[in-house]
Amino acid sequence: MNILAVGLSMTPEYSQWRDQKVNDNIPMSNSENARSLEEHLQVLPSDIEIIKQDFEKRILELGKKIEQLEEEKMQLGLDVNIQNLEKWLWKRVY
Repeated sequence: MNILAVGLSMTPEYSQWRDQKVNDNIPMSNSENARSLEEHLQVLPSDIEIIKQDFEKRILELGKKIEQLEEEKMQLGLDVNIQNLEKWLWKRVY
């Protein structure tokens, strides 16, 4: 039920209260929760995309580790060849 007071019966206190009541129903933006338009429109990756990115990152890390181990294996192989040659030379000399 809406009652409209017109004229002298509308006191300044009532007018202020009514204006406040009306304004309380209007949503106001809170600067703490305000986000830019770009943030609102940002596309969030799905779970599968996140897992895929993690998987690809892990593959790259493992590829680098494999290359490092192959290089280490080659160096160790060269060390063994040098030791075998030194041993062969010592046998020939003595």
